[in-house]
Amino acid sequence: MSIDWRHFTPLAALAGGVLIGTAAAMFALLNGRIAGISGVLGGLLGASRGDIAWRAAFVLGLVAAPWIHSLFAALPTVRIDAGYGALILAGLLVGVGTRYAAGCTSGHGVCGLARLSPRSLVATAAFMTAGFATVFLVRHLLGA
Repeated sequence: MSIDWRHFTPLAALAGGVLIGTAAAMFALLNGRIAGISGVLGGLLGASRGDIAWRAAFVLGLVAAPWIHSLFAALPTVRIDAGYGALILAGLLVGVGTRYAAGCTSGHGVCGLARLSPRSLVATAAFMTAGFATVFLVRHLLGA
């Protein structure tokens, strides 16, 4: 493994982490809700009437943020080294995993761990282990 030191940006990563943590904490403190993307989006698809506005605003903010950022700085080049079949399969597996785990990495990994939730600790460990195993399998055993 090698690190691309020209593009290694620990301060930018730290700033991003601080922004995510601050936003998640503010969301919980001001709204009493967890900023888990799968729960917000899933709730939007079957939301009751009073729940639609904040969920739509949340998702709109996620979609609009890169566009707004692009007005001030160049966006990084996106390179995906997978075919449509692999991406569809990966998306389905992530969706099934979030249903089984009752949440996603943002809900469990950011918000749940911050609340010292044992369930979130187990879920996050499972997410990470599955990710490590997948990368090892694809890169080292399958040679892709």
